Order: sequence, then structure tokens, then C-alpha cells
Amino acid sequence: MAGASEITAMRRAVELAGRGAATASPNPVVGCVVLAPSGETVGEGWHERPGGPHAEVAALRRAGPAARGATAVVTLEPCRHTGRTGPCTTALLEAGVARVVYAVPDPSDQAGGGAAVLAAAGVEVEAGVLRAEAEQVNARWLAAARLGRPHVTWKFAGTLDGRSAAADGSSRWITGPEARADVHRLRAGMDAVVVGVGTVLADDPALTVRGVHPPPARPPLRVVVDSAGRTPSTARVLDAEAPTWVATTAELGSDAAGRVPLAAVVYGLRARGVLAALLEGGPTLAGAFVRAGLVDRVVGYVAPALLGAGAAVLGEAGVASIDGAHRLVLDDVTLLGTDLRLTGSFARRPHQPAHPSGTAGASEEESTCSPG
Repeated sequence: MAGASEITAMRRAVELAGRGAATASPNPVVGCVVLAPSGETVGEGWHERPGGPHAEVAALRRAGPAARGATAVVTLEPCRHTGRTGPCTTALLEAGVARVVYAVPDPSDQAGGGAAVLAAAGVEVEAGVLRAEAEQVNARWLAAARLGRPHVTWKFAGTLDGRSAAADGSSRWITGPEARADVHRLRAGMDAVVVGVGTVLADDPALTVRGVHPPPARPPLRVVVDSAGRTPSTARVLDAEAPTWVATTAELGSDAAGRVPLAAVVYGLRARGVLAALLEGGPTLAGAFVRAGLVDRVVGYVAPALLGAGAAVLGEAGVASIDGAHRLVLDDVTLLGTDLRLTGSFARRPHQPAHPSGTAGASEEESTCSPG
């Protein structure tokens, strides 16, 4: 049973893991703390970048000889495979670590099973300590490893009565400058930004990251779900500011309604190295993603305003009664200027498409809240 010092160390390891959020992709974010038998911290580390030392190795280097007989507290099960770096299990054994406490089992076939390797070598192993916290910080990589698709965040901006635009179609600006700046920070942490062609035709958004310092190491891939290939050649989303993928039925095939299957889009993103995608499309596309179980997190920017009419923030999402509502766990509530940012995560769902042909597509004939 993990002691108080180990639980405290795991909280610190989760914090350390978060430091790699902007640089570790497409690898997991991992943090590690090495504790002496007295409970004193003798080494810390996190995974900073692909090809760089894993969290365990970085922490062991800082611990030096003090690692012998120590406990390694790590957010993800130590890997047992050789990639650009050697197995963490080997590093832990060579350092003489006596006990390993980890939060989340590694779900990948290639690297998982490190705990069994350590236990077979006589190391005491305990799993599951602060698992929920460690899963949250590493959510994007875990989604890719478990489901074979990116972790998808749906972002919307709306009024208190759930409108994304007025009756005349106008939507600039529902939220204030603080919320709009926060959206760019949100984009900066993503590998891709997804909209439908209706958004491109109505708003001509750039979908780039602006006003964020330092800027992301690489701009997010811009994705347009466009069944019939209607994206104009003059659209700003096709400029040279960032790469763009226009996903059409000519490339990905079609569903029964003749539209791009959404699962083909998300699996196509994963094949392009995307771990985290931001869905900024309008209500119809968002509803289809939610209906298909392809949204993991929702970030909503809610303005203290009422419209009474106009487009809803979410289109048809497969809910016929209150019992069928898509429920979320509210993770954060933050005031941004006069607007409220709500962040919620879906509980694990039994339905997850196993193949690109398993998800219905959606009409892209919708506008959005001017994603910019």
C-alpha cells in the first residue's frame, strides 16, 4: 500500500509530466520521482521530447548512487522495449531500485508489461496510485494508444441560452477578448484543428494560432471535412501559414448518406501523427462527433448574454430523452473577463468505433461561432 510520501511524490510526478505537454508529442507525457528509503526526494525527471531520455532515466541520472535501494514513483508503467532509447525497466534494474510505484498501466503491446519484468527481477511493484490524475495529464496519448485515434476536444462559444449565433447568422463576437485569446492558447496545445466546409464557406477562418508566446513548435494541422470538395482555392485555410488536409469522400469513401465517415477522419488524423485534435466546426458536425462517441472533452466559453433564437451550439446528438443525455464530469470552471469557461470530460463509453467504416458522417452545411 502506497505510503503518504509516495502519494505526495506521485502528485509531484503528475505535475512534472505536464511540463512535457507541449514538447513530448507524439510520445506520452510522463513524470518520475525517486525517493530514498527515508522518503526524501533524491531525483526528479520528465519526458521532454521524442528521442530524449524518458522520465525514469532523467530522474535516475539526477539521483545517481542514491537510487540504489530507492523507490521510483512514475505516472506511467515503465516501458520494456527498445526504441530510440533503451527500456526503462533495464535502467531501473541497473540503478538498483528496490520498489516501483506507478499510476497507469501502459496499454501498448510494444511497451506494456514492464511491471511484470520488474517483478520477475525481484522489484516490489505497486500499480494504480493516483491513476485518475495521471490519466488526465496524459489523456491524449492514452486515447491514441487505447483507441487508435486522437483525443478529441470539442470547443464551442455560446450564450447562456445555448446559442452560437443570432437569428440573422451573426456571431462576432459572442465572447470577449479574454475568452478569444484563451482559444488561441487552447489551439496552440493541439496537433490539429477540425471544421466542416460550411464553416469555411461562411466565415473563411484562418484556423491559425495567434498571439501566443512562445508560439507552438509546429502549427496545428488544419482539417476541413468536405465531402464534395467545395473548399474554395482562395480560402484562408489553404494559405501557407500552416498545413491543411481537406478530407473528402474521394479520398476516404462515403457513408450511407454519401458523406465522409467521421471515423475515417479521426483514424486518418492518427495516421498523420495527430494525438490531440480540437473540433471547432459548427453545431451539425459537433453533434455528429458527439453522437458517434468521438469527443473526449468539451471546452465551452459561455457569455452572459441571451439571444432567444438562432443556431444552437450543438446539433442533433442522438439523444431522444433525458435518460440518454451525454453526461460529463466537470473538471474546471474559470472566469475569463466576463465569460465563463467550462471544461468537462466524458466518462469512458462502451461504444468506440474499431474501424474507419464504423462511424456515420455528418453534413458540413453549417456555420460556427467564427473560429478565426
